[in-house]
Amino acid sequence: MEAAAETEVLDLGEMDQAQWNEYAFAQGWSDGFPLVMPTEDLVERFLATTHGDNEPLPAMSPRRVIPALPVLAANAVMAGCRPEYFPAVLAAARAVLTPEYNLHGSLATTHSCAPMLLYNGPIRKELDINCSSNCFGQGRQANATIGRALQLILLNIGGAKPGVMDRSTQGSPAKYAFCFGENEEESPWEPFHVRRGFAASDSVVTAIPSEAPHNINDHASTTGDGILTTIAGTISQPGANAIYCNAPIFLILGPEHAQTLHRDGWSIADMQQDLYDRAAVHISRVSAENQESYAGMDRPLINDHYHMTPSAEDIYILVAGGPGKHSAYIPPFGFTAACSVRLSHV
Repeated sequence: MEAAAETEVLDLGEMDQAQWNEYAFAQGWSDGFPLVMPTEDLVERFLATTHGDNEPLPAMSPRRVIPALPVLAANAVMAGCRPEYFPAVLAAARAVLTPEYNLHGSLATTHSCAPMLLYNGPIRKELDINCSSNCFGQGRQANATIGRALQLILLNIGGAKPGVMDRSTQGSPAKYAFCFGENEEESPWEPFHVRRGFAASDSVVTAIPSEAPHNINDHASTTGDGILTTIAGTISQPGANAIYCNAPIFLILGPEHAQTLHRDGWSIADMQQDLYDRAAVHISRVSAENQESYAGMDRPLINDHYHMTPSAEDIYILVAGGPGKHSAYIPPFGFTAACSVRLSHV
């Protein structure tokens, strides 16, 4: 049974900001940080930015509630977004509601996944989304509040309350906010969204339930082959969900590593194939019990190795970050896909 999200206006009387936060926390609406009071005026300002994007959203798991635009906007207000961020939040909600994303599975799992939001195209500059130094970290309002808004939506509309419907064993700091943009300006290859069939002028969000980024440090390698050797060793993880699940993984190259790889003639396809081959986990690193478990799954053992993705093309490569010889590996929840949605207002 599906129900629409309630949109009645709450009468908060003369409640001030501090009292509002106490009230919201008591209702279970908070992620632990203070929330902006979603006044009628603020919600209306957010709704005015949707430019006619009124296509109904499907029911949101696990509660199976159909999200109403005013309720989505109220959560974006509470997260600290600016009104102009709301179309990016709305597109992110549409992305995680794509069936292939497997929202219910990603919220009910004991895995530590959170929605990773990747933005491409002009929206990055329009909203000042951080694509460069510290793009996974703090310090930029757009990254922090857009990612947080989606998490609040999943909490308050979807019902993904920690320990109740969100069953993650240990969780992750990425569950507060995980949002960044591709550093298209410093990438020597086509932007990620263009390789997925969108126009370069399109603003696109891509979402996938994933772990927080795993750092890949390589300050010594001066060749593309050397850098890929380090990356392959980092990706090759017998404890990652990717080893037994049919899902893509993300490799986020720092600009310095990307320039070295491009200088040495590595294309995206070449890197994908190289990492697919070299990151495979040898059977000697997998317990006998796990080998038996994987035998009942669609994860074949090839030449005594388990590959980390179903195919080389499922290793998604893009560029983000600033100066420094670091890259990052982002493992997926597993039974999922990376889902991309074009923002409708541009």
